[in-house]
Amino acid sequence: MLYQFYQGLSDIMEPMRMVASAGLATRPALGNWAEAPLARSWFAALDMAANTRLTHNRPSYKIDSVLSGNREVPVREEVVHSTPFGNLVRFVKGGDVMTEQPKVLIIAALSGHFATLLRNTVSTMLRDHDVYITDWKNARDIPLSAGQFGFDEYLDHVIMFMEELGPGAHMLAVCQPCVQALAATALMAEDKHPCTPRSLTLMGGPVDVRVNPTTVNDLATSKPLDWFADNLITHVPWRYAGAGRRVYPGFLQLTAFMSMNLGRHGDKLRALYQHLADGEEEQAEVIRDFYDEYFAVLDMAAEYYLETVDRVFQRVLLAKGELEYRGRRVDCSKIRRTALLTVEGERDDICSVGQTAAAHDLCSSLRPHMKRHYLQPGVGHYGVFSGKKWDNQIYPQVRAFILGAA
Repeated sequence: MLYQFYQGLSDIMEPMRMVASAGLATRPALGNWAEAPLARSWFAALDMAANTRLTHNRPSYKIDSVLSGNREVPVREEVVHSTPFGNLVRFVKGGDVMTEQPKVLIIAALSGHFATLLRNTVSTMLRDHDVYITDWKNARDIPLSAGQFGFDEYLDHVIMFMEELGPGAHMLAVCQPCVQALAATALMAEDKHPCTPRSLTLMGGPVDVRVNPTTVNDLATSKPLDWFADNLITHVPWRYAGAGRRVYPGFLQLTAFMSMNLGRHGDKLRALYQHLADGEEEQAEVIRDFYDEYFAVLDMAAEYYLETVDRVFQRVLLAKGELEYRGRRVDCSKIRRTALLTVEGERDDICSVGQTAAAHDLCSSLRPHMKRHYLQPGVGHYGVFSGKKWDNQIYPQVRAFILGAA
């Protein structure tokens, strides 16, 4: 019933959005009158009503070109491998790239948003690397006939995608999938898999949530697992391809994220309105771009969400050495040839300082010169992989680390 209620409310709001869009369309006809202060305020309100909304479709990466070396080269997306639950997308650079660049698989989180949230991460990495990303699909659009997608299936995909890149590639995981990336690397290392990543970079991930627990960690452990299943899991409405599939809806995850910083989001949306009312289009566009991405939500398969809450946040199985993959224990001490870099943000309130660095203790067989940790002062969770400090301070650390491991 939860999803049906949300969908019904969204349907009720649609006529209002259509009216607001129609009102916006009259602006050019008013000429100079539209620039009067009262008119600008009116059209700003219409713009907010028409365009500030949740969507359920993957936005574009908007990466058409990148500076590689000293030249701007075109970029196109190519689906290298596809399953019902996700695509392996490569960002192919055109032109004459002078040297072969290290292959890097970016493991994107499956946590209510699309992989396009890592747009800045991808565009920066593209300067010096051959970049691939796990582009997860919205469970709302995946038919029941495709089967289930749980924690183990996620690991299957990570290993499968590394096989597509071939030997000598590198792996970089952001946020939630740091656990899966580390586990997959351990499994491949134990098997002496030829496609075991040459280096592994973990950025702001919950490897051991017992270290400096955050509000997110407290929420995940405040209720038994049955409570999450009974109160947060619902069925996809019949109008969609995934009709009947049990999911944790993206709109609930977004609500949880926003409630953590409600005042900050309120201030940003008020600023968006004021920029629109004042005719400050460039400033408004910056905020609009952020919320267009932030409000694009993705539903997670119920089994994946519940197993992640259970294994990563409640029982902390990987950190305890008790995580199992298809009946097989995951042993991070088997990692001996994959260099490890962990990156954390000083002000991260989702994965606090120490939670990602815990990976170093788990990888006990790695020699000291193959381990590095970097703590970035003055950034929160998103600043670890997006923004000026990512571009200018964190990325040089990542680039040098991958180059040294190549």
